[in-house]
Amino acid sequence: MKSFATAAACVALALLTFFQFPGHSWLQQDSQIYIPILEHLRDPAVLRNDILVQHPHVAFTLYDEISLSLRAVTGAGFREVLAAQQIVTRALGTWGLLLMAGALGLAFAPAFLVAAICSLGSAIAGPAVLTFEYEPTPRAFAVPLLICAIGLAAHRRHFAAGTAAAIAFLYHPPTALPFWGIYFVLALWPHPERRKRLAAFIPLAAAAAVLWAAARAQSASGEAQRVFARLDSAQEFLQRMRTGYVWVSDWPAATIVHHLLILAVLVAAFVRIRRAVGVPLRVLLLGFAAIGVLSMPLSWLLLEHFHWGLVPQVQPLRALLFLTLGMQFLTAAAGTRAIAARRPAEAFAWFALAYLLPLQPVLTGPFVWSRLNLALALAALTALAGIRWAPVVAVSAFFAIPMLGGVVNYPHLDTPDLAQLSAWARVNTPRDAVFVFPDVNRGLAPGIFRSEALRAVYVDWKGGGQVNYVKDLGEQWWFRWRQTRNFQPARLPQYSASGITYVVLQEPLPRASQFQNSTYIVYQLK
Repeated sequence: MKSFATAAACVALALLTFFQFPGHSWLQQDSQIYIPILEHLRDPAVLRNDILVQHPHVAFTLYDEISLSLRAVTGAGFREVLAAQQIVTRALGTWGLLLMAGALGLAFAPAFLVAAICSLGSAIAGPAVLTFEYEPTPRAFAVPLLICAIGLAAHRRHFAAGTAAAIAFLYHPPTALPFWGIYFVLALWPHPERRKRLAAFIPLAAAAAVLWAAARAQSASGEAQRVFARLDSAQEFLQRMRTGYVWVSDWPAATIVHHLLILAVLVAAFVRIRRAVGVPLRVLLLGFAAIGVLSMPLSWLLLEHFHWGLVPQVQPLRALLFLTLGMQFLTAAAGTRAIAARRPAEAFAWFALAYLLPLQPVLTGPFVWSRLNLALALAALTALAGIRWAPVVAVSAFFAIPMLGGVVNYPHLDTPDLAQLSAWARVNTPRDAVFVFPDVNRGLAPGIFRSEALRAVYVDWKGGGQVNYVKDLGEQWWFRWRQTRNFQPARLPQYSASGITYVVLQEPLPRASQFQNSTYIVYQLK
């Protein structure tokens, strides 16, 4: 019965986080990059004129192989197979949270309370990541698997923990590397279970071998990985302009102070419940917190002082997400233990901090008082409800935060006019057609069009986010971006000479169009 209740809770919370809050999105951010690459890998004739698929960056991950295999086996589209992976990994992450809370001696109901609060998620200021990613990207699958690994390790199920973390490594090695660094320290810690802890590295060795073989199979993909290359001034300019979140010196000082405050709260919550935290969970939580904080000076040193070109690809600053997640977990756990000890005032304080992050991701930023009041109300209700009813309050937060707090995690960018344009292009234009949207500027519509129409886009702002991976891609993107800004009809012959076959505008030209609706007008050049 206990196993069934745990499984049901994991599935319920996974579905709640997927369909309600923090939710999920499609072709809103990084999936605009991954979906075209997957479509091209499935059929090399698709999008072959698009610079994104000519410079893929999925050789060192099994994200593409797994998704392609699931599509081939099930016959479903990429949206469906990726959504399934997202739900499954979120359920495993929820199980990890339940295991972590259980390792503190909490029964099922209070453990569920902790897991539910952590599942509300939070945006991470600075590196532009999330504890629960909305998009079905490799990191979105790897992070919950690592949470699952932490929970298994907390219960001394080391081989199972190694298996979960090895799968996370297959999905996204940069995200998994901090876990393995911390776990290496744990494995070497003098303890009678040292041999069992070392057994966790067996799945990692197997995963590394599989990943090496997969990377060798994709060695002809055109992807250039220069591990020890240094960034030149042109690359640094592009990356600071387009991916400034990688450069700590470009962050506001308030962002760095925010993360130091998160660390202070995490340490305070840990000290309060330290006697209940076993060695494996203690080492992993504090280790992740330390790596998260140290990633800021380390990234500055390696990237901005030594100009190491690998740093923008690995992006060690993303480890800050585990600092925030650890703070949420420990404050929620401290609040739950305070309820059990009948200390409602203390419970209120801890829960207020735990509920605040989904509503106010930057503690040093300007506060929205209605959201602050909602966090305080949720904390008060949770503290006063008692162990039996507190989980109900936590579940209600999944509805209260978007409805009463007005939190909108992502916009809905796919409009009927854009869908109509994509459907027309997919049916009525050649597969090798190249489109350009010169007056969209930094909008995300061209990336949605690329994946829905399966037609190449000459250049778009979102695609420029890949300048930190391949130098050649950055140079091409920057040339094309400047070439297509400040559109004038007299430049159409220049567009045609560059291989562009269709121009999509929002204002009419004195010539016949091939397609038109209330937003977009398409003109053929060739």
